[in-house]
Amino acid sequence: MEWIAIGLVALVAIEHLYFLYLEMFLWTKPAGLKTFGMSLEKARESKTLAANQGLYNGFLAVGLFWGLVHPNNLVGFQIQIYFLVCVLVAGVYGGYKVNKSLLIFQGLPALIALVAVFLFDQ
Repeated sequence: MEWIAIGLVALVAIEHLYFLYLEMFLWTKPAGLKTFGMSLEKARESKTLAANQGLYNGFLAVGLFWGLVHPNNLVGFQIQIYFLVCVLVAGVYGGYKVNKSLLIFQGLPALIALVAVFLFDQ
């Protein structure tokens, strides 16, 4: 059952690497414009902010992977909990302030992984 938790945490980490890629490298490209539903002009104006946001998503991903590979299981567990809670809070805030889809695509996977870590990874 521990593998379920590991897989879900890894999926959340991979999702955040994808967010990093979208925000840092595709923001002004057709895929980024379509994903975030904005004009090229607006994307160009906010490109630096999006890249910074993408960098933070990368930090979240690295933190989750760090928790998965940490040699001390208890410390790894704590790291995973910390970063999953960070992702969950960001998803809830983004869902409330930016777009409800953030709650589903960011917050919900983090919540499911968090529950799985508590249930299967202790």
